[in-house]
Amino acid sequence: MPQGTDKSHATGGSIVPEKLQEVLPQKVEEKVPNSIHDTGSSAGATDNAGKSHATGDSVVPKPAQEAVPKGLEKALPEGVHPTE
Repeated sequence: MPQGTDKSHATGGSIVPEKLQEVLPQKVEEKVPNSIHDTGSSAGATDNAGKSHATGDSVVPKPAQEAVPKGLEKALPEGVHPTE
């Protein structure tokens, strides 16, 4: 997985924790719906969204887990959001 950029790419509001925003690659941030993490991107795919795919404790807020696609959840580091 590409390394984060040590900064957030949000241009508006976000419920994603700041530390998580700093480690996520920009492409991942842009896939999160703007209602959860506003990057100004028109992406925000919702495939397989609507439920959490976490298999353990996650630092990602529950509403964010339920709003993002399964592929995005799986792209997060296991230590942040376990899906295995």
